[in-house]
Amino acid sequence: MLIHQSHLFTKTRKEAPSDEAAKNAQLLIRAGYINKEMSGVYDYLPLGLKVIQKIKHIVSEEMEALGSQEILMSTLQNKDVWVATDRWDDDRVDVWFKSQFKNGAEVGFGWSHEEPITAMMKPHVVSYQDLPVYVHQFQQKLRNEVRAKSGIMRCREFMMKDMYSFSRDEASHSDFYQRAIEAYTNVFARLGLGHITYLTSASGGVFTDKFSHEFQTLCEAGEDIIYVHKHEKVALNEEVFNDQTLADGGWKKEDFELKKAAEVGNIFTFGTKKCEELGLFVMNAHEGKKPVFLGSYGIGITRLVGVLAEIFSDDKGLMWPAQVAPADVHVLALQDSVKAQAAAFAKQLGEKVDVLYDDRALTAGQKFAEADLIGIPWRVVISEKTQAQGKIEVSKRADASRTMQTTEEFLQTISS
Repeated sequence: MLIHQSHLFTKTRKEAPSDEAAKNAQLLIRAGYINKEMSGVYDYLPLGLKVIQKIKHIVSEEMEALGSQEILMSTLQNKDVWVATDRWDDDRVDVWFKSQFKNGAEVGFGWSHEEPITAMMKPHVVSYQDLPVYVHQFQQKLRNEVRAKSGIMRCREFMMKDMYSFSRDEASHSDFYQRAIEAYTNVFARLGLGHITYLTSASGGVFTDKFSHEFQTLCEAGEDIIYVHKHEKVALNEEVFNDQTLADGGWKKEDFELKKAAEVGNIFTFGTKKCEELGLFVMNAHEGKKPVFLGSYGIGITRLVGVLAEIFSDDKGLMWPAQVAPADVHVLALQDSVKAQAAAFAKQLGEKVDVLYDDRALTAGQKFAEADLIGIPWRVVISEKTQAQGKIEVSKRADASRTMQTTEEFLQTISS
């Protein structure tokens, strides 16, 4: 794929908006990835959308490997299903956005989908033989946060991948739950976050009275506090860091250090309670009518964009990991006299990898500064100087090394 930078309507900015305090949003706005509509609400521009698509692709592969089928549910939600589980009341769930239809009926805007998806399953799951069922979606969630903060890491509107498992019993649910943990671990490893992401135990909160687990990524901009073991890949949430937990694990308090983290994923066990409340039962020839066992599994897609921007950046701008970058290679043509060569090379390269080609009439200094800000992993510079040598200048955004290569050598490097 080849993107001509002259065709992008977006422009970079030297300064971040005065009302944006978060590093992730400042960089993403300046680099032309997002636009701020209002506090806690952002638009995703062409390059930002490509990052989202790369993250979604990784998540999709791991969810589908679990046997999950992708669906897309409505954002508008039926009040009745939430009343049935006592989660329509603002005293029980305080993040609702609600409105009314013209006929006066109340409607909710989806902050989560456990109730609607359980109700949706009733015509489709009627027999023991219909189970298990695993489904997931990529959905815009709306949460009426008192104060949106941390840039795109905590928004009033955001994209989430939510998956739901409907199992015959607790044993089969537990088996899938463990496989989901492994799939989530794979996701964060593939995103380049595996070494700083920890599985931690937590309470269910507004989601469920049952146990839950969180995936926490070490990040100074994160809102959570976790205690990380100094020598083992173990971390404990602040709420469970106590003498009893330490004793159960055979750990000492001094073995842990306090760290700030961002929750990038969570998984919940609902058990049978919600299915009982909403009437999702199956018939079993031996045991008769039984409620279905429910699990819920979330990953914050747009939150991950913010976390990645926080972690993979420096004082010059973004430094995307290759697997989520909007392009693999940024080709810069420094003079008009080399544009024919640069265009031909960018086209050839675009048949193998994703390329952003800077064909604009800007100074070399402007192009280098913008390339640093945008943060594509590989950079290829074509100039009169490189042309005279019959080579191109190749560098990586993540380090300061530069090499001179022939186009054939670089094509071989990027293809391997």
